[in-house]
Amino acid sequence: MSAARRLVAALLGRTATTLTRAALEESAPGGQERWLRTNHRGEPVSMLEGPAVAAGVLAGAVTCAPDARAAAALALATGAGAAFGIVDDLGEDLEDRRKGLRGHLGALAHGKVTTGGLKVLGIGAGAVLAAAVATPVTHPDGRRRGAAGWSADVLASGALIAASANLVNLLDLRPGRALKATVLVTAPIALLPGRGGVAAGAVVGAASAAADQDLAETDMLGDGGANALGAALGAALVLSGSRAVRLAALAAAVGLTVASEKVSFTSVIEATPVLRDIDRWGRRPVHTPVRPPATDG
Repeated sequence: MSAARRLVAALLGRTATTLTRAALEESAPGGQERWLRTNHRGEPVSMLEGPAVAAGVLAGAVTCAPDARAAAALALATGAGAAFGIVDDLGEDLEDRRKGLRGHLGALAHGKVTTGGLKVLGIGAGAVLAAAVATPVTHPDGRRRGAAGWSADVLASGALIAASANLVNLLDLRPGRALKATVLVTAPIALLPGRGGVAAGAVVGAASAAADQDLAETDMLGDGGANALGAALGAALVLSGSRAVRLAALAAAVGLTVASEKVSFTSVIEATPVLRDIDRWGRRPVHTPVRPPATDG
């Protein structure tokens, strides 16, 4: 995969994100108020960054994909992450806000389908479909693969895409955190050989376009943007990584997800000087007072 194609994917991702966010500022579905949430400071912040970032990733990754199979896999993974994430963003029952994967799965086990539970099912299904499309049925030498081996690879790759989508969403608790973490992981994929390089480039481009407003705390990814970025990251790993790399990445993603049920990522980051400095870079100081509400006149 040429470096030029990856660069074009990054530029398309950045440009499409910027243009989509500007268009949404002019005409947001349901009105601007529907997309507002309260952040960790108690201030209003817009989730329109999410669909803008998803559009940027799709534009760069699908347009510059190395082949139709990769394009379809990236579209399925990213599209499912964005669509079901936005459903949860806009349709969440604020009276019954179940937290974490365990909370959503627990609700499903008791027969209650929350928007979070629907998101888990939808992103999971999209991830498996994307993995099935991305996983070849033949070996590089042309020999047909056994059904059991192919199915095992598809399930592992699907789990990696879904787990990556969830993990990036878990990091979206402070301005810039999810964007920084995603870029740190995807940048090497964009530079190394592999069919997922263009997807990684598109992720980096889209994330860079959203960074200023995210760090300024006027925008946030929301589930739609975070799940889309994470799913695209997972798909890039599936397209580029060997089986050993994919399994190692899956183990890391699952391990961090399980740990998040018991340990606060924010507490760990704040207690680790290097992570704390990276996390706070570019962000408003913690002691900055809350902005007063706007008044007429």
